Amino acid sequence: MKLVYLVLDGAAGDPNLGKTAYMIADKPNLDSLAYKSKCGLMYVIGKGIAPESDAAVLALLGYDPINEHPGRGPIEALGVDIELKEEKEVAFRGNFATVDPLTKKIIDRRAGRGINKEEANELASLIDGIQLLNGKGYAKVKATVGHRVVVVLGHKEKQLGDEVSNTDPAYERRGKVSVALENFDATIKPCIPLNQDEKNRITCELVNEFTERAIKILSSSKVNESRLKNGMLPANAILLRDAGTGKAKMKDISAMYSNLKFSALTEMPVEKGIAKAAGMKMIDVSSISGERKHVYEQWALKTIEALSVSDVVYVHLKGPDEPGHEGNLKLKTKIIEDIDKYYLGSIVKYLEKEDIAILVTSDHATPCEKKAHSDSPVPFLLYSKNFSDGDRIKRFDEVECKSGSFGLISEGKNLLKTVLSFLKML
Repeated sequence: MKLVYLVLDGAAGDPNLGKTAYMIADKPNLDSLAYKSKCGLMYVIGKGIAPESDAAVLALLGYDPINEHPGRGPIEALGVDIELKEEKEVAFRGNFATVDPLTKKIIDRRAGRGINKEEANELASLIDGIQLLNGKGYAKVKATVGHRVVVVLGHKEKQLGDEVSNTDPAYERRGKVSVALENFDATIKPCIPLNQDEKNRITCELVNEFTERAIKILSSSKVNESRLKNGMLPANAILLRDAGTGKAKMKDISAMYSNLKFSALTEMPVEKGIAKAAGMKMIDVSSISGERKHVYEQWALKTIEALSVSDVVYVHLKGPDEPGHEGNLKLKTKIIEDIDKYYLGSIVKYLEKEDIAILVTSDHATPCEKKAHSDSPVPFLLYSKNFSDGDRIKRFDEVECKSGSFGLISEGKNLLKTVLSFLKML
């Protein structure tokens, strides 16, 4: 027995707020699987906690997202192949944002979500390598996907700490994780030490100078002059969160699950970083681009190839999350339909030929009504052709799966172990 572990990023919604994309979508493959599957609902982190992507993925893989979190900054750095110098460098997840350069009032936390790869790379290059603290400090900046960026700040002489606050006001630091706030003052926050250790004070000095310098340099850039002329928001600031020092260290995932071999197909730095830190075999999908039909069909082929060398293939498809944040229910529904048709259309045929099970879920809900992650439980299904009978639910969605035989899983960190045990793979 082998397992495809498919995560549809942010695909779930909240049926208490209105019809969800899962409820609306024409998805014959998912619905057919659900009828023959064992189904349920799951709080990814726990009831009342709206998961961020890093903590959610850790939980879905069976790690404790609170006590075993290596820090999002180091995870994202690892995801783009940046090695941190122990305690001399601190890594952050960053967003290109639009701000008023004088007041630092935030106009858009993601610069309109319309930054293309060439613009992001050019903007990052303008501030990559800038000197800070009179030449004793420096910044490394690497654009990743869309508005996202990894920022590494270093000091040539002093050690740095990572117990510092975020400059992104939408996220409050709580230990190694950040929690999204529903209400916040939309102004860049100064970075402050969370304790009085000298290492944290120096980190904050670097962060605050970097923030000021970045706004000045980016605001006068040719890229942003062009964006303004074309009626687009300028990407003239970087919001930082989730500081972390040192390498992203995690327990080897194979050792956690009876030495099963794991592979991962991911596209975002945070998922790549977690998969690498967990010791998974990385399947390269970076060259796959174009129309969704082509992309999802190629991902399906890569998944099937990975099954020849792995027991569990973790597949994380980002698609549905973005329109959720934009409040675009129509587009979110269409992307789910395309995944169903072009990715699952290929995988389902393979499931019937081989002894392969499939687990499908989401890492969190992103209701279009909220345009943000929520704590709503997400549906999941587990299918194997060896099951004598399924739950016979009519449709794969947040309401139908509630009556599934798995019931409600209160913490997502228990899902994978529960499933692997159920399949007798452990």
